Amino acid sequence: MNTSDFDYNLPEELIAQTPLKDRSSSKLLVVDKEANNYEDRHFTDIVDYLHSGDALVLNETKVLPARFFGYRADTGGKIEVLLLKDLGNNTWECLTRPQKRLKADSNRSLYFFKDENDNTPLFGAHVKKILDDGITHLTFTCDNRELLKNLDIIGTMPLPPYIHEKLKEQSRYQTVYAKNLGSAAAPTAGLHFTPELLEKAAQKGVKIVKITLHVGLGTFRPVQVENIKDHKMHTESYAISKDAADTLNEIKASGGKIVAVGTTSVRTLETVMKKHGKFVAEKGETDIFIYPGYQFKAIDALITNFHLPKSTLLMLVSAFANQDLIKSAYEHAVKEKYRFFSFGDAMLII
Repeated sequence: MNTSDFDYNLPEELIAQTPLKDRSSSKLLVVDKEANNYEDRHFTDIVDYLHSGDALVLNETKVLPARFFGYRADTGGKIEVLLLKDLGNNTWECLTRPQKRLKADSNRSLYFFKDENDNTPLFGAHVKKILDDGITHLTFTCDNRELLKNLDIIGTMPLPPYIHEKLKEQSRYQTVYAKNLGSAAAPTAGLHFTPELLEKAAQKGVKIVKITLHVGLGTFRPVQVENIKDHKMHTESYAISKDAADTLNEIKASGGKIVAVGTTSVRTLETVMKKHGKFVAEKGETDIFIYPGYQFKAIDALITNFHLPKSTLLMLVSAFANQDLIKSAYEHAVKEKYRFFSFGDAMLII
């Protein structure tokens, strides 16, 4: 199976640059796997497809203001840093640009300032390891608690490169239920939910279950090989509580549906179910890569956004539904001028 099998034509004007004023006012394309068809709805209709005894699984990760700039100690050259994953001992996996100007060095090799006019650095870092694809391990001179405080000063939301408009409200790149800091990108399917919609679902008897997967390179790294089996997924951290695991097992046993909000929730649930044959409370790392041919064991329905061509996310969605059906649904979405990607419209696959 080739990466080119997951390509499609998308007019640039359909890439959503800003979020809608009302989170829940987006379009919703409902894809029925069994009937092999789809229909146009609005996201506020999502509750019509949720029933008493179902579980709605939310990823409550919170996006770090993880993009910031530093300066090389030797030349003063500017370096862009994007935090990806906490490796422990004040060391983070990062994307750095331009990486070719960095060298692994035990001395402090980067400085970070409050602004360009400030001569006193807030903190520093040294390059511990340089890997491929722009990935660098940086060890910071401050602990994580202090680092997060500094990010509130110098960090910005790591919006995807296809978004060119400035985000006026940083909170619009967070879900309304975001809680656990650690992501380098938002779990964007959840951006459509409002507290009112979640309350309507709960009043209907739907169990709201919260888990965590911190979005990193494994989710948004582009596929750069033609044979998708040659693509290497990077690991991402996840956590499921005992209450969440018990609720999900009860829903499964009673015949209710597990409705995953976003591909990050899918990857977490499928990882745990694949390992244990049931939902268990645990923290771990996953590099699961889901593409057509995968047999789903955990989820019954999926709420997701419209994904980039040739992406692992489109491959996952194509695995959950018939690949030809998803291709046709995307063509329909383009024709009907749906909004695509992070701030775009939604799809429900049942």
